Amino acid sequence: MTLGTHVHHPLAHWAHTRPHAVALASENQCLTFADLHARVQQRAAQLATAQAPATVLLPGTGGVVHTLVEFLAVLAAGRCAAVGDPAWPAPIAQSVQAAIAALPPLVPPPAPGQEPFYIGFTSGSSGMPKGFRRHHQSWVESFRVSQHDFGEAMAGRIVAPGSLTASLFLFGALLGLWTGAGSVVQEHFSAERTLRDLASAPATVLVAVPSQLLLMLQWAQRRHCAPVAQVQLVLISGARWMREHTPALRQLFPQARIVEFYGASEASYVAWMDASEDAPPQAVGRPFSNVALRIGEHPHTPVPQGEAGRIWVRSPMLFMDYVHAIDGSAAVQEDGWLSVRDMGWLDAQGLLHLCGRESRMLVTQGKNLFPEEVEARLLAHPAIAQASVLGLPDPLRGLRVHAVLAAAPGQTLPNGLALAQWCRHTLEAYKAPRQWWLWHGPWPHTRSGKTDHTALAAAVRTHLAQPSGHGTPPSEAAGLHAWR
Repeated sequence: MTLGTHVHHPLAHWAHTRPHAVALASENQCLTFADLHARVQQRAAQLATAQAPATVLLPGTGGVVHTLVEFLAVLAAGRCAAVGDPAWPAPIAQSVQAAIAALPPLVPPPAPGQEPFYIGFTSGSSGMPKGFRRHHQSWVESFRVSQHDFGEAMAGRIVAPGSLTASLFLFGALLGLWTGAGSVVQEHFSAERTLRDLASAPATVLVAVPSQLLLMLQWAQRRHCAPVAQVQLVLISGARWMREHTPALRQLFPQARIVEFYGASEASYVAWMDASEDAPPQAVGRPFSNVALRIGEHPHTPVPQGEAGRIWVRSPMLFMDYVHAIDGSAAVQEDGWLSVRDMGWLDAQGLLHLCGRESRMLVTQGKNLFPEEVEARLLAHPAIAQASVLGLPDPLRGLRVHAVLAAAPGQTLPNGLALAQWCRHTLEAYKAPRQWWLWHGPWPHTRSGKTDHTALAAAVRTHLAQPSGHGTPPSEAAGLHAWR
């Protein structure tokens, strides 16, 4: 069955064939496909009458279902929807609005399916939002390959319990509308509500980031929650999944296929694999069926198999361009290939291994160190729940490797010597951190659910800047303590 060339096209089909089936549900609202289609068409007509601009910035303040209705209405009116973040300070919101208003018309007009439909935002290394623009085909192809590569497990209702400011959860919500199975969304993430939502239908698909899954596992353990047999697929992305928790996740969702996938806001899907606690630590999977990969400084000069370099991607799912503040973290494109400046390598079986971000790479003792590799080793320790590895200036060594850790519930961290030995058991000696920090309280996350390494580095710098013997440093009051 052909569902169309545009992200919103299937809505009319499902409103006709499944009018009374639930399309969107949240803790506050529930809309059938007929209801949703009617509201979208009514709002689209208003936008057309009011001669809305080519790109409409949605503030995201009206609730998650309302925002999705507005999003689809903008598309149905032939416009592009930009999803803003209510947490932006006024100067940033004004800067984003000005950048959107200054976008020139596309000349010549794009072919059907190539029109821009969405601008999302992710923070660059400067902290300013980095806008990425996508055309309809990029997500239509992502929807199609989801069904092709994941098969029948993809047929269930989708639970996407995260903020729509993160493209992962917006994608999940729209995927459920594309397939006709419907989507469940949340105003604010709740582990308890998510588990209830997953158990409320005979076949469900969960789209989640690792931090959400850990909270769900903790809640289920505390409440002695029964296994949720209704879940048939768990899609994990947004950050590295701590694979030592995979057996517990299988116990909670005994009928589910558990999949990790690697992607980027600019590239959509790149690679995927079935989650396994025995997988190589840095493996992220094989490319999706519509993705080609190359490794090297440039896509046309690949390095030998097994050698690390930039990861280059070619697929029909790539983004169009950037529309706001751009910095050194911006993706690069060459002859139809794209790199988001991630570094990795391919093994003999075609499995992609991710070293880390080019921007996070540290040079210590004249050698390259990727913090992500050290973090993966630390997170394999049963006493460690969270880890962030940082390189900070040192007057004697030039750069000193620090690790900020959060203990697992009920666990006490070993001392620094034991932790360094744990690292050196599988890593070269120079990769072991030299200074250790313990973080108490909620672990800092970005709005997309990833570890906020910038905030942790700032806390460490603040602590180091305090003269000894002058009271409690502000960072210690916030939960940071030196660990010996």
